[in-house]
Amino acid sequence: MPKASDRSGVLLLNKNPGLTSFESLFAVKRAFNTRKVGHTGTLDKFASGLLIVLIGKALKIAPWFSFCDKEYEAVIRFGVETATLDPEGEVVGKGPLPSREAVEKALENFRGEILQAPPLYSAIHVDGVRAHEIARSGRQVEMKKRPVTVYEIELSSWDPPLAGLKVRCSAGTYIRSLARDIALAAGSRGHLASLCRTRIGGFKLQDAANAENLNSALKPLSPTIFNALNMELFFVDISDVQNIIHGKVFSQVFGLYKKYLDLPAAGDDRQPPEGRPFIPNVSAVFYNDESYNDELAAIIECKDGKWKYNRVFAADKGCNIPD
Repeated sequence: MPKASDRSGVLLLNKNPGLTSFESLFAVKRAFNTRKVGHTGTLDKFASGLLIVLIGKALKIAPWFSFCDKEYEAVIRFGVETATLDPEGEVVGKGPLPSREAVEKALENFRGEILQAPPLYSAIHVDGVRAHEIARSGRQVEMKKRPVTVYEIELSSWDPPLAGLKVRCSAGTYIRSLARDIALAAGSRGHLASLCRTRIGGFKLQDAANAENLNSALKPLSPTIFNALNMELFFVDISDVQNIIHGKVFSQVFGLYKKYLDLPAAGDDRQPPEGRPFIPNVSAVFYNDESYNDELAAIIECKDGKWKYNRVFAADKGCNIPD
């Protein structure tokens, strides 16, 4: 059994409202006696739901979570817009309550790829400074619009001045901005009254742990994690694992597998889970041996037509792999 401070893996955390994402990590650091902890995407302080936490060597896989789509359950309060676009900000505008028909019609403009201006109170950098720091200093700044994709958005409840939404969107989409823009398109003003994130990629809120039962919830870097990330899996013979860990050049280790690596993702009989596309040009490499079936050896990627190592992971079993 590894020491608590040596444990690594992925933790699905059910974040409570009232805590920032950073504050939510305190309980994780205490439970696992480590400071090597980070999350893959911020949830606002007033929001709740799924926060994916990476511990130890699992921090190395953080970049690939940016490919994940996300699902939310949100509630818009119409009639009042706040400076922060959430319940905690001061009122900056008021408008008439829209009809359900007006809101349904407005939603048609927010499906597919759209241009969205992030909230002024956000962690976006503007000329090297966080936007929320600029806002709190009293200065005004124009937030440049960015392309995001809303795959699905539906009205789930209607109880004026409140309206419930279910949203599936790309990473980088601000639901607070959606609330503001939908209200304006419906001839009103509005802010986000509540928000719950229910899914990130293949990771679901229903599988998340509360702060009270973290130790039993840590998931190893197994094929299951990379299936949920929609990353293709690649298995190598156990005799090659030692060479990978000891830094043998890529072509010498993977030369025998070249014909498989050169296949496009759509060229074999594997299908992406739940209709979501595989992350392009990257594979998670696992040991092709029953005793190491949960051991990640490396992540490899193809750049400019050439495959190479991106990350290499030493075996948790002390590299006790036969030469």
